[in-house]
Amino acid sequence: MNLRQMACYQAIFELKNLSHAASRLNLAQSAISHHLTNLEEELGVQLFTRKPRGMEPTAAGIKLYDHVKSILRAVQLAEQDVRNESEEVSGEIAVGLPHSVMQAIGLSLMQAVLQDFPKVRLSVVESLSGGTFSNLLSSEVDLALFYNPQSDERITMRALLEEEVLCVGKKEIIGETVDPLRFDELANLPVLLLREGLSSRAVVDRPGLLNRLEARIPLQLNSINGIMTGLKVGLGCTLAPQVFVADDLEAGVLAARKIISPTLTRRLYFGHLKERPSTRLMEAMTDLILQLIFAKVEDGRWHARLI
Repeated sequence: MNLRQMACYQAIFELKNLSHAASRLNLAQSAISHHLTNLEEELGVQLFTRKPRGMEPTAAGIKLYDHVKSILRAVQLAEQDVRNESEEVSGEIAVGLPHSVMQAIGLSLMQAVLQDFPKVRLSVVESLSGGTFSNLLSSEVDLALFYNPQSDERITMRALLEEEVLCVGKKEIIGETVDPLRFDELANLPVLLLREGLSSRAVVDRPGLLNRLEARIPLQLNSINGIMTGLKVGLGCTLAPQVFVADDLEAGVLAARKIISPTLTRRLYFGHLKERPSTRLMEAMTDLILQLIFAKVEDGRWHARLI
């Protein structure tokens, strides 16, 4: 299996059409078809089912696509890195940020790249923390930040900070006082949570406590906007760190109370795929992101403890 075959395969998979794939790669359709036939013969499996409306990937074809995409992306980054060794940092890079990190450093990151790295094309992919983790595994992003990740030998992870998780909502829901709220008291409030799985794990990595809340919650969503809307109209409260709702807390739209017995915390990690070689661009973006996070914590705008 060579790079030309992989490029053809990726185009067919993404476009589901031999003619469109040939146009993307500026090849004859017969050449594209020939590469696919050879690839299927070499691997001994059928990769697509030919249908009147296009090419439908088989289970083997879907599995191969993940590998092909990762390999071609690694080759692209390697070429980019070597070609630009003696020049300023340049190239394309995608970074995955969970919502609260986007809130904290997203604007600063974009401004810094535009000002200091004019030859860099940055893609910022914002999603729930579980989504940024999955996007890294599927090579949708080159670097990612995520909370309370599961262990995965394919990813190199670095713990960056630990932050306290608070009870956040309207005062009529969580109470007029700023006194700490015991977890037993929290369990009796209408709590809006992200849907169980990676998303809820990103908030609190303590399954026993989450199970107690999930047994009573009125709503589960996988939508940050949905939760924020629910908070602001008084449908319930939620678990969140200070940085997630900093502007609303400062404006008095929402209030927050510390949770005790036990105190709840979560950890932010930075990660990249182990199999992907580091490049000057990846190193530059890593350094920039870490600088922005550390500065935000050190000046008190992000209430967290650096690790």
